[in-house]
Amino acid sequence: MKLPRIMIAGTSSGSGKTTMALAVLSLMKRRDLPVRAYKCGPDYIDPMFHRAVTGIPCTNLDPFFCDGEMLRGLLAAHADGGTALIEGVMGYYDGTGEDGTENSSYTVAAATKSPVILTVDARGAAASVLAVIEGFLRFRPDSGIAGVLLNRISAMNYRNVERLIRAHFGERICPLGYLQELPDACRLPSRHLGLVTAEEITDLKERLKKLSELAAQTIDLDALLALSDTAPALLGTLPEVPRLQPVTLAAARDAAFCFYYPETLRLFEKMGAQLLFFSPLAGETVPEEADGLLIGGGYPELYTETLEANRETKESIARAVYDGMPVIAECGGFQYLGAELSGRKMCGVLDHQSINTGKLVRFGYITLEARHAGLFGPAGTQLKAHEFHYYDSTENGSAFRAVKPNGRSWDAAVMTETMYAGYPHLYLPANVAAAEAFYRKCLAYREGRK
Repeated sequence: MKLPRIMIAGTSSGSGKTTMALAVLSLMKRRDLPVRAYKCGPDYIDPMFHRAVTGIPCTNLDPFFCDGEMLRGLLAAHADGGTALIEGVMGYYDGTGEDGTENSSYTVAAATKSPVILTVDARGAAASVLAVIEGFLRFRPDSGIAGVLLNRISAMNYRNVERLIRAHFGERICPLGYLQELPDACRLPSRHLGLVTAEEITDLKERLKKLSELAAQTIDLDALLALSDTAPALLGTLPEVPRLQPVTLAAARDAAFCFYYPETLRLFEKMGAQLLFFSPLAGETVPEEADGLLIGGGYPELYTETLEANRETKESIARAVYDGMPVIAECGGFQYLGAELSGRKMCGVLDHQSINTGKLVRFGYITLEARHAGLFGPAGTQLKAHEFHYYDSTENGSAFRAVKPNGRSWDAAVMTETMYAGYPHLYLPANVAAAEAFYRKCLAYREGRK
């Protein structure tokens, strides 16, 4: 299929690629141009900002979770016409493996044949910007880099650097514009896990509007769209998904529990599930019609006083678990099921306490292998997952062996016939059979209630 597409990558984390991606998305929305946003890697937070601009869920494209065929299939399945904008992760080549580039933005761009625009932080630089671009082009001859956007550069300096780029690179690189140092009115605040979530920024709409107004003066959207139109035809397929009898899945969703892969939720919907969202922060209880329960990660540590005080919510979750309702609780959800979080009383379903270690704990991609049969299937079931957290718990479970790409391993997660709870965030579309096993446990629970 013909799908105009572009990747906005960066030279490193903090180079401004998220800001650039949001600026371009906002410009396209200003023109009422159809666009779908995608995010490289296992990120939850940037996709929330993409959705705030487009009004459509963002799709993660992660080469650790998905092979090239599936990456292309995800792009094709969710394109819905218009242009696809893919935001990279970390630096363009930063990944895993022997040469450090596996599972990187470069991997995604190569697998999807997407033209790449490199975001370069040009603050305090001029001709040196050319050396940075040259290095990125030479590092991999098939880099796919075709354009450049400069961040944190003045209008006067940009005119000079643009001239130098055109003189040095000719048609190899197209300078597409720049952003100056942004005023506070359109900056996005950060915390220890990256940007704060979109929901927490009360004036986000106004900030994005200001960003689009600034970008309209400095980014050449027509040239960018022309570059996206050079992408070749896209061919890819997704794994087959069984259509089963309907179930109702309750999912905790609010500022404390907001980390869900949209593809996992879509997977359950394709199987036949209806999703009902409820807010533990608002004191809402598990819906009575629920046949299964999802408690995603997020920032429960910021709301421990409220979560502790909402006793009815905690009791409804405990009743559901003790009654045998199938449940998936990841990271923050795992902490919430425990006895205490930062000294505050949580659901008490599991007997662990969680505290802030002040540093990243067990960070990165992992493959989980089940030591025994349980919610996701037989012993030996493998699940692709990712960990990213500063908190740790007194008992993290040992139902799985978690193995990083570099071979490091550890015990992880609790699993019974009806529960998965642990720090690893699961990407279930990578193992449809495991998702189906959970779904069938929900069906059995529904039948048992009848």
